[in-house]
Amino acid sequence: MFDAKVRPLIDPPLNALGRLLASRGISANAVTIAGFVIGLAAAVAVAFEATIVSLILIGLNRIADGLDGAVARASGKSDLGGYLDIVLDFFFYGSIPFAFALHNPEANALAASALLLSFYANGSAFLSFAIMAEKRGLSTARQGSKSLYYLGGLAEGTETIAVFVLMCLWPSAFAVIAWIFAAVCFVSAGARVLISAQVLRFNAETSED
Repeated sequence: MFDAKVRPLIDPPLNALGRLLASRGISANAVTIAGFVIGLAAAVAVAFEATIVSLILIGLNRIADGLDGAVARASGKSDLGGYLDIVLDFFFYGSIPFAFALHNPEANALAASALLLSFYANGSAFLSFAIMAEKRGLSTARQGSKSLYYLGGLAEGTETIAVFVLMCLWPSAFAVIAWIFAAVCFVSAGARVLISAQVLRFNAETSED
């Protein structure tokens, strides 16, 4: 929901740094993979309740997630880069709830499972529409320049990271936070399905005309 509002603020410094890294021969894929490794380290820190370390690593992972796109824009995008970016992002998003479940299975496992299910629902609605949009030649720059059609929703990256930060700061409330955000993600997934159906139906009708 807030991703489109945040992008104009973070893109200029990221683009400047991206051009610098590209000029030094650092590839976007290298930044993506480094960010993913940092994200996994953040999950390990969460599992061991290393709050400050986990927050720092989550922040670095998100910086890398924005920076790889900036490097790609400076040096040239690739299908492999777009693929790695989205896949490793989803791995990272799933790793944090899983880490909380590992830390305290008795208190957190059920809520973490519900949150992961909601991520699955939200992600499938998002990625399935991207496939259909590519097939029909649809495009958008609402979320900046992307390798695939980015269908906005109630629960996007900004909201997810804000929730992760809140969970790290207040781990004893993980279950409550997870249940609430899972509900938000399910609503977001449902809205994406409805919007996708409307867009695809309208596009099919206009194509026939």
